[in-house]
Amino acid sequence: MLKSKSKTVLLATSVTMMAVGLIIFPQESFEASKGGLNIWWTIVFPSLLPFLIFSELLISFGVVRFIGVMLEPFMRPLFRVPGVGGFVWAMGLASGFPAGAKFTVRLRQEEQLTRIEAERLVCFTNSSNPLFLFVAVAVGFFHNPHLGIILALSHYLGNICVGIIMRFYRWKEEKSHAKVMTKLPSIRQAFSQMHRTRIKETRPFGSLLGDAVLSSIQTLLMIGGFIILFSVVNKLLFHMNITGLLASGVGGILHIFNFPDSLSLPFISGMFEMTLGSKLTSTVEEATLFQQTVMTSFILAFNGFSIQAQVASIIAATDIRFTPFFLARIAHGLLASIITVLLWEPFYKGKMYSGSPINAFPVSGSADHANSLYQSMLDIGPILTLVFLILYIIIFTKRLFKGLS
Repeated sequence: MLKSKSKTVLLATSVTMMAVGLIIFPQESFEASKGGLNIWWTIVFPSLLPFLIFSELLISFGVVRFIGVMLEPFMRPLFRVPGVGGFVWAMGLASGFPAGAKFTVRLRQEEQLTRIEAERLVCFTNSSNPLFLFVAVAVGFFHNPHLGIILALSHYLGNICVGIIMRFYRWKEEKSHAKVMTKLPSIRQAFSQMHRTRIKETRPFGSLLGDAVLSSIQTLLMIGGFIILFSVVNKLLFHMNITGLLASGVGGILHIFNFPDSLSLPFISGMFEMTLGSKLTSTVEEATLFQQTVMTSFILAFNGFSIQAQVASIIAATDIRFTPFFLARIAHGLLASIITVLLWEPFYKGKMYSGSPINAFPVSGSADHANSLYQSMLDIGPILTLVFLILYIIIFTKRLFKGLS
């Protein structure tokens, strides 16, 4: 009872403080809101939407079931999840946050995953996509395209390690232990499973496509709301000196690892929103590139409370618990940082680049290509977002009137 009342007081106090902050700092809140909306409008929506729509169709047509049968001998012994987890893992890797949680929830709702399997799967299938790591972080923030290799390797290897660790999560509580296949399944068997799944789907293709578009856009609207919300919260915490207060406490911990105090503020900002934290980390002149990269690896792996809130909102529709995901993010942050330290010598000292340090390379060629790609996203992104939002309104309105008639 006391714990419940304390939680009520904490939540009420936090929300009240944010509301007061909005009143005291209206201009700063408005600018932060615009910044969050711009990120969602130009990059997040157009980059995530195609993956979400096609993934919904792949699930409906049984292709995911086909992939699940083929990947069962790999996913089951390594991560103790069904083969369909391989699809979620691949889509989470390609499209980025929070696609892994979205597809895990869908498979859990279709009972292709048990509760424990879903909790394992969601812990290692949410990650940054390669485009964000190489273009936005390495080139956009650090102006160093080769740094993306270390960030990507530490990020993805860390996630794989989390998946292997999570295979031991509640394994004694599982009611039945699925038998590990000793031989590769046949394509005929996989196709048979895909056909059965497709036959069970009674909706016509037009309805399937419409549902996929509506479901994907609704998810992206929710994501956009969280991005804007945490952009404002981060800005308010800074202007209310709460971020600085928290940073002063983190400074002592950073001293243990010989990191400068100036990294504490980017670290706290990254705990709330990883993009802002990564950007601020890249601007700390007192820190070496090595220290900046280790800090950025942790921030990216932790995801930030903004991404975690998105995942919590998505999995709330099922019985999947959030606590394992949160603990996995801490583990991922630590593992990614350690892997960055281990990879720094062989990758930065030039063994991979003919004896030259990474920062000895002029930022041209691949950097110019990455910058042009990023600029194209900024130019085309808003147009695609507007087109699909109009399409969403048309489909939603049509179905609404059809339901009323």
